[in-house]
Amino acid sequence: MLSAKSLFQEILDNDDSFRLFCSIAAGGEAQGGWENGRIAALVPQSERALAPKISRHGADEDKHGRIFNALMKKRGLRPVAVPPETDYTMLLERRGIGLAHDRLRRDEPLTVQDLIVYLSHSRVTEQRAADQMVVLRKHFADHPEVGRAVRVICGDEDNHLAYTHEELLRFAAAGHGRLIQRTLRACALAEARVYRDVSLAVTAHMGRILGWPKVKSALLAAGIHAVYAYERLLGWRRMVTLSMPERRDPLGGPVTPAPEFA
Repeated sequence: MLSAKSLFQEILDNDDSFRLFCSIAAGGEAQGGWENGRIAALVPQSERALAPKISRHGADEDKHGRIFNALMKKRGLRPVAVPPETDYTMLLERRGIGLAHDRLRRDEPLTVQDLIVYLSHSRVTEQRAADQMVVLRKHFADHPEVGRAVRVICGDEDNHLAYTHEELLRFAAAGHGRLIQRTLRACALAEARVYRDVSLAVTAHMGRILGWPKVKSALLAAGIHAVYAYERLLGWRRMVTLSMPERRDPLGGPVTPAPEFA
């Protein structure tokens, strides 16, 4: 049966596939930590109150990277090089989504428009991350090896998503609504394509490691294409809507220390 639970269980049960999964995840989280750290350092004076929240976001991403590395260490595994075609964050940047790395490396203050680009990119990608973690929490929250990691990361992703809603709504109230909607739509459509491409690449790698039959791989690929077709037609709208979160100021508190998994 091709279910999210059975597929992830296969990946979890095999050291090579688990190592690749954790390496891809750790690399993406580390990249997100660096990006948020640079953005926090470059926040313009008029928006300095936002800097600690961006720093908290980056610290959470760094924490997640350490968690994935610790999960590998617990099994005696070492990270592997991330195949370029599975590098979600790199592929998003190549498509012009979010703030370019060469911009972040310059010591020039960002503009309000830059912050809107950053928050719109985060709103879309954090929705994706939160949705994925909901699935993992449903099936693996009590798993003896990864359950604690799943619960911690899931809670953080919910906070990150709520924070992007809250801040974008604040900027919309200040008169930037049209820019936000245009940017969100562009991000959502580009992200859907990158997510499809990365999903196909990850599936191909996992299929080779786990020896999946061609029929199984073909069915999974067809499912990925079907999801993309839906997102391209209608599903992107869910990625661009904004609503005030129930929990206000979700990133306003202190950084939560990374639990010790190794």
